[in-house]
Amino acid sequence: MDRLGLRLRIFLFFAALGLGAVAVATVGLWMGYRQADDPGALSPFISAGLVAGFGILGLTAAIWLLFDENVAKPVERLAADLRARAHGGVSRDLDVSRARYLGDLAPAASALSRQFGSATLDAAEEVARRTADLAAEKAQLTSILTDIPLAVMMVNPAHQIVLYDGQTAELLEAEAPARLNAPLFDYLKEDPVRAALADLEDTGARRAPIVAETRSGKFYSGHLRKLGDGRGYMLVLEPLSPDAERPLTYDFGLIHAEPSKDQRNAPLKSLTYVVFDTETTGLDPDTDEIVQIGAVRVVNGRIVEGERFDILVNPDRPIPPGSTKVHGISDDMVAAAPGVEEATRRFHAFAAGSVLVAHNAPFDLAFLKRYGSRIGLVFDHPVLDTVLLSAVLFGGSATHTLDALAESLGVDIEDAVRHTAIGDALATAEVLVGCVGMLEGRGYGTFGRVLTEVRKHERIIQDLNQD
Repeated sequence: MDRLGLRLRIFLFFAALGLGAVAVATVGLWMGYRQADDPGALSPFISAGLVAGFGILGLTAAIWLLFDENVAKPVERLAADLRARAHGGVSRDLDVSRARYLGDLAPAASALSRQFGSATLDAAEEVARRTADLAAEKAQLTSILTDIPLAVMMVNPAHQIVLYDGQTAELLEAEAPARLNAPLFDYLKEDPVRAALADLEDTGARRAPIVAETRSGKFYSGHLRKLGDGRGYMLVLEPLSPDAERPLTYDFGLIHAEPSKDQRNAPLKSLTYVVFDTETTGLDPDTDEIVQIGAVRVVNGRIVEGERFDILVNPDRPIPPGSTKVHGISDDMVAAAPGVEEATRRFHAFAAGSVLVAHNAPFDLAFLKRYGSRIGLVFDHPVLDTVLLSAVLFGGSATHTLDALAESLGVDIEDAVRHTAIGDALATAEVLVGCVGMLEGRGYGTFGRVLTEVRKHERIIQDLNQD
């Protein structure tokens, strides 16, 4: 009973109340009939029983509907809004108008939320000050690296990428999309790296020369340096363009990260997500085509600013004017763009090793799976759908559009990028980050537990994960 939702428990309560009342009325009429001791009186008693039974059930149903609409739903929504402020990073005031029949509960919750928000704001100001100091340190580090004509990459003990600069990104991109938390050996061959590490282990030195070989057979000379305290190692290689800028992409929280062997039991924040969206020629995945794909990566619970996928796609057919009116993409804009199969191949590489996330994922994935089947690529990634996450967190009766979910989580979607693939993908990624915090706050801290919860709402939309 504890696992049932509030609204379902209330429904069962009213159902039991209605059936119990019908049973009591039936027993009373039966006893009256027996005392009447007149076989001819049975028909009037049956008629009275039917009228009483349907009347009781109808009245119970009407009261339940009123209670569900004015009490159960507002309580469910109020709880979700409080969790959004406690765990989802939302700072807006509560909308108490939807809970106007709950007496002082909603104003009290609003006051508590404002008090919590004030304390959070004080903490945020302190964090902002510290963040500004870190940003200054990052700028100084970037400036130093810019003056050193080398390509720099940091790798954790599990051989996953923790940091890379712009020069390294160029080197990596020649093999596959540059990605934080990606296996180093998606880009470089293992033997030279492992040989250099073994040499350091044998000699006890901290640095060794290396000639790194990429998967495509290119060679780069440099040094491999072990970091202390089991934090992995640095690769410092010859640059491709000594005078180029070297913006840093990094997350030092990945230093001790390890690939999960059991994804279902993996913590949500330990997973890497690729949040994507598509724009199309129409709404039929079987006959229409993609004209744009946009995606961003979420690693270690945050959006990686430097890792985006944004590509126009030539659908090899005219784009209907009605579709252009929605997303603003015309035939002229896609004339020189890659075709759907090439775009699918590039996106598949960008999404390697990740959980795919979309708003109404079955629609977007239907296109990609159709294209992938033509070129021998399988989209067998785990999938999360923010429509289903909305149902888990805000209740099945809530509105589950991207705009409604963004509003609930305090995510602002600029009109200029709404209905562009990259704009909607970024908004969905911000929504996902808020959802992850709320899911953890409700005790749904692993991927498997979240799948269990979303499958309770499959009537809303299909869950694409296969056991």
